[in-house]
Amino acid sequence: MDLFLQLLLNGFVNGSHYALLGVGFGLIFGTTNIVHFAYGPVYAAGAYSAWTAAALLGFPLFLAGLTGVAAATVLGVASYLLLYRPFVRRDAPTFVVLIASLGLFILLENLIAILFGTDKKVVDGYSAGIHFIGPTFYTDIHIYQIASLMILGLALAAFLRLTNYGKAIQAMTDNADMARVIGIDTNKVSILVFAIGSAISAVPAVLILLRDGALPNMGFIAVFVAFLAVVVGGVGSILGAVLGGFLLGMVENVGMWQIPTEWQSTIAFIVLFFVLLVRPQGLFKGT
Repeated sequence: MDLFLQLLLNGFVNGSHYALLGVGFGLIFGTTNIVHFAYGPVYAAGAYSAWTAAALLGFPLFLAGLTGVAAATVLGVASYLLLYRPFVRRDAPTFVVLIASLGLFILLENLIAILFGTDKKVVDGYSAGIHFIGPTFYTDIHIYQIASLMILGLALAAFLRLTNYGKAIQAMTDNADMARVIGIDTNKVSILVFAIGSAISAVPAVLILLRDGALPNMGFIAVFVAFLAVVVGGVGSILGAVLGGFLLGMVENVGMWQIPTEWQSTIAFIVLFFVLLVRPQGLFKGT
């Protein structure tokens, strides 16, 4: 029973991490209809930028984290302006943009490995505090992962509901062609969602840097779970991305109670398979 409670707690923490990744990816995907697989190395670039600021430049951790957020934001916007926008202007088929995104993923991931090497990067001198609740334990990083989802999720929800740009994003998500007809600058909105989504991705990236360290291929798992969270939750639904992330985190970790650890990623694929069979639009889309 103690193991089950620990796995349940781990599932909640990992679900928070997956949900935040899903929110950033889903905001971009749902608004622009671009399957931005390069979201993964943008996430990794946030972690490596934070590591550079902390380990090489001596920045305090908070400022190093902000550096990671700024770097991911710039790289995300640049990926849209330099790669995706020319295809969008020419009304390129979706599969062409998808291939371009995969190419950018490979390019950026290899560039990170060339610049920083393939060894794990850790922030020396940082140690997360460990806390206990009965038979279960959690760390400071776990608290930050849950808190970052709550703060950023609520801030994004308020932005989308209360600001003109937020309403423009929602209009473009519902129908991009109609949004253009009523005078919304969809190019400017696309730049904005790439900036916000990329900035959001850097927050869990920095926390993973502090918890596990950074590796050049860390972006693969990030974009993988973000994509699953969005598809399971429902494309275009921010709440769906959050709930989809929590569902994946819970199923993966609680499933380990009776299933060997090496099957953890397979569990996520099984969840996706059944969701697509039963409810192709996502579990929470339109609910």
